[in-house]
Amino acid sequence: MATTHTPHRSHHTSQLWAGGLTVFAAVMLGITGVVGVFRGIMAIAEDDVFLTTPNYVFQFDLTGWGWIHLVLGAVAILVSFGLYKVSMWARVAGVAIASLVVIANFLSLPYYPAWSILMIAMSGFVIWALCVVKPDDAS
Repeated sequence: MATTHTPHRSHHTSQLWAGGLTVFAAVMLGITGVVGVFRGIMAIAEDDVFLTTPNYVFQFDLTGWGWIHLVLGAVAILVSFGLYKVSMWARVAGVAIASLVVIANFLSLPYYPAWSILMIAMSGFVIWALCVVKPDDAS
């Protein structure tokens, strides 16, 4: 009589998977932060890249949006460095900052829709990658 063995993941494979997702999230959050910093600098300098929409519900000054994106981008870059250490505080902060980046880019969709959609997608991948890793896999 033949026996069937169900394959199970070893703890080592699980750690590699968790480490890979955390590095993916760190890289994506770092790229998101750099793009956010550049976008913030462009808005603060009142570059002609941005579109003005006079009848938009969330009307903010373009310079104000620039400072918001600049600060969020800088914090995202700092948190991405913490993710390389695979620490719980960095994972929680990564999800929090990526969520704030999603909200800020949703509110600034009319000013530059292409970058906003790109940033929302990148931040969504960061949130996914940081949330699917189980706490016991990350260490």
